[in-house]
Amino acid sequence: MSGSWPVSGWADRRVLITGGAGFLGSNLAHALAERGARLTLIDSFEPDGGANAANLAGLPDSVRLVRGDLRTLEGLERLLGETEFLFNLAGLTSHKGSMEEPFRDLSVNTTAQLRLAEAVRASGAKPHVVHASTRQFYGRPRYLPVDEEHPLDPPDVNGITKLAGERLWLLYGRIYGFKVAALRLTNCYGPRVRIRDGRQNFIGLWIRHLLTNAPFEIWGGAQLRDLAYAEDVVAALLAAAEHEAATGRPLNLGGCPALSLRQLAERLVAAHGGGRFEIRPFPEAQKAIDIGSYEADDRTFRAATGWRPRIDIDEGMARTLAYFRPRLAAYL
Repeated sequence: MSGSWPVSGWADRRVLITGGAGFLGSNLAHALAERGARLTLIDSFEPDGGANAANLAGLPDSVRLVRGDLRTLEGLERLLGETEFLFNLAGLTSHKGSMEEPFRDLSVNTTAQLRLAEAVRASGAKPHVVHASTRQFYGRPRYLPVDEEHPLDPPDVNGITKLAGERLWLLYGRIYGFKVAALRLTNCYGPRVRIRDGRQNFIGLWIRHLLTNAPFEIWGGAQLRDLAYAEDVVAALLAAAEHEAATGRPLNLGGCPALSLRQLAERLVAAHGGGRFEIRPFPEAQKAIDIGSYEADDRTFRAATGWRPRIDIDEGMARTLAYFRPRLAAYL
């Protein structure tokens, strides 16, 4: 860690994680619990979100779980007044869902974020904030890999509402004097990802079909993606809290070297030891908001923190499948 900024260790640090029962939030919670942090998790447990009680299995009894929606939850200022670090992972991620329910997406990804930021301001605690943002802001890339200077052109409502949330956090941090790190995440996968359907991401749905012995579909197949494994993403979130150089500006976070969707499907099938997939043309509703290929240029974040992904795609897929096989019923 980076000496006195802002931590010399995580033991007994007061940490609040929004979206704490979701995919990344719960993986982060397990990592911080192992490091001895004093954890509070907030999650609304909305049925179409990533929260799952199974994600919290194995956490110590000292971890405090607050069930509530950031738009209406009472006592936010009090919770934040006790908080040194806020990892903000709450939000909707479905691109198709944002086009079907745009006002709901706006409410969750922007209004709720503003309410939380206002609560931070009013609490006076000035916690160090790490905000999970998204690469979706860039839209269809004009060049690869995509750096932070790439023009922003969100292709759907989700991209617009998430961008507003990111800008609000950076604005509040600058004006009210607390540190904010905003990481624009690429597609993430790993243990505890939502596999019930495709609302979180495509690879979760692929995993469900493989583990239930059903073929899965790939739309297009040539598009590139640089998947990031959950353990590496957690390490990046912690690094963002540990290094002042990662604050005050949005930074990209990528993962493995980019592979086509078809190549990713082939690697997933190989990791499972069998399975089938079918290449399909894009449904019209998805084609209109698809960004094509994406690969992150995250050299700025790496230089600021020393972070590097450690888990390659084959090991990550094998670990993910191994996690879900004995727990499948809890995630379907």
